[in-house]
Amino acid sequence: VRLVQSGGGLVQPGGSLRLSCAASGFTFDDYAMSWVRQAPGKGHEWVSGISWNGDNTDYKESIKGRFTISRDNAKNTLYLQMHSLKSEDTAVYYCAKAPGFEIVRTAYEYDGWGQGTQVTVSS
Repeated sequence: VRLVQSGGGLVQPGGSLRLSCAASGFTFDDYAMSWVRQAPGKGHEWVSGISWNGDNTDYKESIKGRFTISRDNAKNTLYLQMHSLKSEDTAVYYCAKAPGFEIVRTAYEYDGWGQGTQVTVSS
């Protein structure tokens, strides 16, 4: 399993960013995927998940309406589009592979992780 992330960076409050996660080493469209974040001094926090075919998505309550998860199975790539970013969204963001086709929301269940990418929301 290899997950290579791109995107992220520094953005002002209210701004937008898009994260990407390129997958290889497994059959991407057999598995659900998630985005997980870790703020400084805190544990991993599930943000959003998407089923194997993209038909089902789920979001942490605090980011609903601001973030959109999507996937392109033809390109073996997962995305997280983030709008209306807030300072509390500052964290290292990770893409994570579920063990099956359904969305999972707890860190110990994932069996593959991206390298992480820093998102900093600050003026």
